[in-house]
Amino acid sequence: MAIAPIKWRSKIIAAKIETTYATDAAPTGAADAMLLTDVQLQPMEGDDVERNVERAFMGANERFPSALRAVLTGSIELVGGGASNAGEPPPWGALLRACGVAEVLTEETEAGAKDGKVEYSPVSDDHESVSIYFFIGNTKHVLLGARGTAVATVTAQGLPSARVTLTGLWTQPAEGVRIVPDLSKFQKPQVASKANTPVFTIGGDPFTLRELTFNLGCDVQPRLLIGTEAILIVDKAEQLSARVDAVPLTTYNPFALANTQTAKAVVLEHGTIAGRKVKLEFPTAVQQRLTGYEQNQNILEWPLQFVPTPDEGDDQWLITLT
Repeated sequence: MAIAPIKWRSKIIAAKIETTYATDAAPTGAADAMLLTDVQLQPMEGDDVERNVERAFMGANERFPSALRAVLTGSIELVGGGASNAGEPPPWGALLRACGVAEVLTEETEAGAKDGKVEYSPVSDDHESVSIYFFIGNTKHVLLGARGTAVATVTAQGLPSARVTLTGLWTQPAEGVRIVPDLSKFQKPQVASKANTPVFTIGGDPFTLRELTFNLGCDVQPRLLIGTEAILIVDKAEQLSARVDAVPLTTYNPFALANTQTAKAVVLEHGTIAGRKVKLEFPTAVQQRLTGYEQNQNILEWPLQFVPTPDEGDDQWLITLT
């Protein structure tokens, strides 16, 4: 009898913040399971070193794998954890923290105040890392010391999401006992729409938005040397884009603003249910050149590009869950 094949939809993923870098944090299904969409795993990324020996006959040389690491990519639904008003983090928070991001929890000031929140902002030093367990069938992949980057997208009539790409140190996959994931803490998202996304402004002025994309722009590099192996975030260069309905230049002039490198505050608020609301703020987003026009339904649209710049440092953007 043939051996039963491994089903593609048998994937289980769990991730937990490491106390010590690259030391297995042992994520569990009960506390650390992740709900992701469009998941991809590159289980053995690296290079191949060829022997390139001289022989008296033709034939291929041996090639040795080197600089091995694993890369996990998947999308999280951008929605609070349901208890954000009490200052509790969402269940996907560990993945964002591994992208050079700080998590700050603020509890309610008093019972029933509903002013608790969870805030995410960039940090330049002391980047956290995660241990990731990836099961497909009974095959267990363990990624240690994983760090990465993310791209958040809010599209009209779509579900807001953040696509994370995490690179971890490679370990030999093996058969293992599958963990049982508890995904009950993940909340249902709301479609981005006029009703569910009440605020989108540039410089305080409301705009009609088709799509907003925010790229954390983390430069993630494996540093695999003798005596040291680590995945590092060595730099960041955030990018922000917003495709909006064009307006008269007397209302907003992207050409003049780009020419003078003028910064504007960009704000988006999504969600109408307490505990599931998400706010994205870019206090000093510098307008870039408008390189072309676009249209949809015969309506002129501007593909605006911004660079979220820091003021005093690590303050170029803020994500708040309430």
